[in-house]
Amino acid sequence: MGVRPLLIALCSASLLLAGGQHPSAAMSAGAAAAPASSHLRDYVSDMAHVLPPASKARLAKSLKAFEHRTRHQMVVVTTPSLGGKDIAAYARAWGNRRGIGRKGINDGVVVLVAPNERKVRIAVGDGLTAQLPDERCQAIIDRDMLPSFRAGDFGAGLERGVAALSRQVH
Repeated sequence: MGVRPLLIALCSASLLLAGGQHPSAAMSAGAAAAPASSHLRDYVSDMAHVLPPASKARLAKSLKAFEHRTRHQMVVVTTPSLGGKDIAAYARAWGNRRGIGRKGINDGVVVLVAPNERKVRIAVGDGLTAQLPDERCQAIIDRDMLPSFRAGDFGAGLERGVAALSRQVH
């Protein structure tokens, strides 16, 4: 069972308190992930330990409902370190290893936060880029996520970001 490439368009932003901003970038690499019948068990992977339990539970419930409503898969990931990797490469590899999205549809979304590097990325499968283009993802990061992140509240920022992303997808 090898890693299947996940086609993604990437939105990024720096979490710099000064409000620094990086432009959105698009990247792709191959075909899809996970069959349509594959339902996630872990919608939230808080490896950086920045989410309060209540926020993590609300996010998981919201992401599960999103998949049930749309059949698209979205996950939230926090990491204590990118290990020297570019956040785009890290997000792509993480999504590929876990098979986020459906094979042939390429409809996975990975919301990745690296708080120690002050970076956030929304990786969107090509099957959803019409509904979640780079510009829209960047606006969600800037408007819904970064203000809470700057205040040290990653849970609120992620909950607002996931809610905003969910509203954009049919």
